[in-house]
Amino acid sequence: MPGSVLRRIAQQANSRPAVRDDSAPRCELCADALDERHRHLLDTGSGAVSCACPSCGVLFDHGNGGGQRRLIRSRPRRLGDFVLDDLAWIALGVPVGLAFFVRDGASGAVTAFYPNPIGTMRTDVDPECWKTVTASNPPLSDMDDDVEALLIDRLRQPAEYWLLPLDECHRLTAVLRTHWRGFGGGPEVWEHVDRFFARLR
Repeated sequence: MPGSVLRRIAQQANSRPAVRDDSAPRCELCADALDERHRHLLDTGSGAVSCACPSCGVLFDHGNGGGQRRLIRSRPRRLGDFVLDDLAWIALGVPVGLAFFVRDGASGAVTAFYPNPIGTMRTDVDPECWKTVTASNPPLSDMDDDVEALLIDRLRQPAEYWLLPLDECHRLTAVLRTHWRGFGGGPEVWEHVDRFFARLR
């Protein structure tokens, strides 16, 4: 059973007594302490993202014995030769210039999410439009279902296109929600967005 395996790993990792720091982030499966750059798991049923230590993360890589849980792999890739003209962008049905696209592993359907000051809006992408975009951009065939996303930033020029772990897209959403001010966001939020992309590069 995955639970017994997790408990055994946790016992081995905590063989030496230690003082628990309740303020530190902890694995949501075995309660082991985590560093700042820890891994995340996606529950494909609920869409919830949870924190995981390296040992627990390995158990759920590619769904190994994890049921609905999938490890969100950390492998951001910038797509420098991405092909997407204005008409193709409009056909995707996104009314703003910053969005990420996730393909559902069970149905194959693609959903567009676009961050905003109150959270994330979503819209279904027409399958034929997505096929057209994929045909022009072969790297999209390598995108992991459920846990990886195509992030498109057309707010500034030149536009940027990335294949990103889903948790990075959630991190960008949090940046916008935290720092947005007024109708247009204000200069502070875009400074933080610039830092987000600079860190990726």
